[in-house]
Amino acid sequence: MQEMKKGPESGACTLAAPGNLVKSDPDTNSSNGTSAREKDMLPSPGELENVPLKTGTETSRKKLCGYLNKLGIKGPIKTWKSRWFFYDENKCRLLYYRTAQDINPLGSIDLSSASFDCKMENGEGVFEIRTPSRAFTLKAISRQAMMYWLQQLQMRRWEFCNTQSRFPVGSSQLVNESLAGRTNVVDNEDFLPLVKTPTEAVGLKAASLPAPQTSTALQNISLKHPWTEIQNTVYNICGSKQLWGSNGNVFSFDEFQEHPENVVEEQEAEVEAGCAVKEGTLEDVRMGPRLNWIRKARWMNSGFPGSEELSREKNSVEKVSVLQQQILTLTEEVKSQKELVKLLHKALEAAQQEKRVSSMYLTAGEDKDRLELVRHKVRQIADLTSRLEALEQEKKELEQILTLRDSHIQELKEHVQLLMEKNHAKQEVIMTLTEQMARELSDPLQEANTITVETLYKQQEEIEHLKDDIDAYKTQNQFLNSEIHQVTRLWTSVAENEKALLMKCACLQARNCQMESKYLTVLRKLQESVPGLPNSHAELVKNLIQEALQWDVKEEAEEGFNLNPVSEYDEYGFMTVPDYEIEDWKLLAKIQALEIKSNKLRSQEIVEKPLRDRWNSIAELNPSGELKSLIRGGIPVEHRQRVWRWMVSRHCSPVPGHYQRLLEQSRSTEHPACRQIELDLPRTLTNNKHFSSPTSQLIPKLRRVLLAFSWHNPAIGYCQGLNRLAAVALLVLEDEESAFWCLVYIVENLMPADYYSDTLITSQVDQRVFKDFLSEKLPRLMAHFEQHQIDVSLITFNWFLVAFVDSLISDILLRVWDAFLYEGTKVIFRYALAIFKYNEEEILRIHDSVEIYQYLRFFTRMITDGRKLMNIAFNDLNPFPMKLLRNRRSMHREELEAELCELEHIKAAYVKERAEQGPQDLKEVASEEEEES
Repeated sequence: MQEMKKGPESGACTLAAPGNLVKSDPDTNSSNGTSAREKDMLPSPGELENVPLKTGTETSRKKLCGYLNKLGIKGPIKTWKSRWFFYDENKCRLLYYRTAQDINPLGSIDLSSASFDCKMENGEGVFEIRTPSRAFTLKAISRQAMMYWLQQLQMRRWEFCNTQSRFPVGSSQLVNESLAGRTNVVDNEDFLPLVKTPTEAVGLKAASLPAPQTSTALQNISLKHPWTEIQNTVYNICGSKQLWGSNGNVFSFDEFQEHPENVVEEQEAEVEAGCAVKEGTLEDVRMGPRLNWIRKARWMNSGFPGSEELSREKNSVEKVSVLQQQILTLTEEVKSQKELVKLLHKALEAAQQEKRVSSMYLTAGEDKDRLELVRHKVRQIADLTSRLEALEQEKKELEQILTLRDSHIQELKEHVQLLMEKNHAKQEVIMTLTEQMARELSDPLQEANTITVETLYKQQEEIEHLKDDIDAYKTQNQFLNSEIHQVTRLWTSVAENEKALLMKCACLQARNCQMESKYLTVLRKLQESVPGLPNSHAELVKNLIQEALQWDVKEEAEEGFNLNPVSEYDEYGFMTVPDYEIEDWKLLAKIQALEIKSNKLRSQEIVEKPLRDRWNSIAELNPSGELKSLIRGGIPVEHRQRVWRWMVSRHCSPVPGHYQRLLEQSRSTEHPACRQIELDLPRTLTNNKHFSSPTSQLIPKLRRVLLAFSWHNPAIGYCQGLNRLAAVALLVLEDEESAFWCLVYIVENLMPADYYSDTLITSQVDQRVFKDFLSEKLPRLMAHFEQHQIDVSLITFNWFLVAFVDSLISDILLRVWDAFLYEGTKVIFRYALAIFKYNEEEILRIHDSVEIYQYLRFFTRMITDGRKLMNIAFNDLNPFPMKLLRNRRSMHREELEAELCELEHIKAAYVKERAEQGPQDLKEVASEEEEES
């Protein structure tokens, strides 16, 4: 058989060890009668298994193999069978054969998702390997051999799980960065002391020893794999004939008389060749006999060189090994660099392809070519969808692995608890027996009368046994702690991989939403140009638009994997896809929903998660600059109710029982505003499922809140717009009394006086103040409005009256309200200016007054990027303090009051004049009627 060299130049798999490995046993370095040449050519068992692999020093990885007894089950009968186990580093599998010389394995154990356990109750050397599919019970020849196997399997499972890349080349940079630096984690916690190598039970030299057999040879044969047994038997017979020589005489030893050590060497070479066969190098093994005779001739013709020559050879071999390992490292690095260059080329080609497609679309002379480009985009969307499905499958597999490992960790915890309780009970028994012996030995007379020498001997023997059991349980607990710790680390690694995978899926989904949004935008532009298209093209465009409108976001989310599915309603019941009455705007609603989803997916990990973590760290709310900044960024859904209650209670202390008394008063006496309230209830938040139907649960609550406020503040009673303010408060606070006090806080504390009076004088003042700010902050836009005689107050008056309710999408609206409740009305001015700044360029491109008014009617609903709008409101616009706002309000209020006073004088004069001319005019009208008759 061919001899396999253990240097780095051989085909043996090498793998860097992640941390502490088993220490070398100094006792295994003795020669035991072997020659110097043999020790040079064939490493000792200690060298085979105990060469530590350190960072920066490339050494070959030794094989993990040896004989173990495997528990086999034949119906109700359980028998132990001797098997040769060999660890395959490439696949993290433990292969087992009947003998070390077999070529085909009887089976394998997948260690990548397995856990290990040892129970002292099962017997000495017995341990278990549990995989998701089944459990394997194995038995080593001693406790030391068992611990060695368990420790080695643990380390190699960890190495495999941390060196396997779970993402293919070309994954997103975000995922690669999240996984970087986690493959070389070193575990510095020594739960289990390092076990010395039992060279008599493991390693390649153990294969040269006779295989431990059961009571009969037939009992050791695997009846489940008869064909494999036949193949192995034929291979062993053929290999033995080649080794016997041409005469075929098994008992001919003439050629080995001069060097009896060669017998051991040949056996070792045979085992190594057997391992090579198991790794797939069958052709090299077939040349084994020829190489054996060549090596034998070399041994016959050469003497034993001196120690100096041996040392020189070893040094040169080590240098060559180091250089070869460096060559391998550099080769791998060059390969990785080449792959990176390929990826960059692919990215460049993709960018160039996108540029060419855009140029082709812009320069296409016919609509047919443009439609072909649109179909190409549709195919790209289908490709992205297939990728998402593949990622979904990978996620499901990861979830199954996590579930299995969680259950196994729970079992190990329960087992450790039972062992600790049992250990404690045995310690109590030992203490009781010790105290009893001490009491009995304290009285010599009583000892002579009651305790014999034999009894004392038995007790001491029992104590020794108990001490041995304690040591065994300590070892077992140490291993179980190590196993729990490593399984937890593996579970953490899988969880991080899953998190990185989810981030990648979010990026892909956001990109997919952008592609769909662009596709729908192209359809919308084609929709506008349908009258100018040929009939065939116009029909095709109509069909494509019809398919886009029939696409149901909810069904699409249920069919495929979706991290953040676009449901029909959001957390507060607002419609995610607006139901526009105009048919041409329905496609616009789909585009808006896709853009909102894309923005949420992109900001989820980068913005939303850090912001949510900061909110979770706040235990008690106190006014501060940090809290102000957090509120401006938006309060998370799970914290919004608590923060709103706190902001209301700071300035408007609820009076206990006041709300109930107002409800009793509204039930006993009908308020004059009751009829107007009933008319406005069905018109409140029609795009919210909690108010869209007369039978909705929040409609009665809203009615009671508005009636209670009309009795609470008779000066205002009820004003159109209060229903929307109260409705938003109900959606967030849920409790109607809290919503009532929130409404009181807005009307009586945040808004200026007379804002909701009959004349709405303060509301008119704010419109004039806003026009001043608009002229100062956005002079080009204001000049554009003046040129086309646009009165922006016709659009903005309702913004200020109801704080943008029914104007902005729900997510942005609630962020505006977060800052509005904390800072006051200046937030409304900031966001009103920011809305015009957000769409300034679009408005400047329109030069028709009617089109400008039509655009201003719905342009606030098309704002989908809340972060961008917030940055404009609080960062891009120059600050205007509250003092400036008060001064402007005072100035414009005086002007408006003067104008109203002048109007009253004109009105009074007109009424007086009409009163004086009234009777004469009536007579003239009567005379004219008489003439006509």
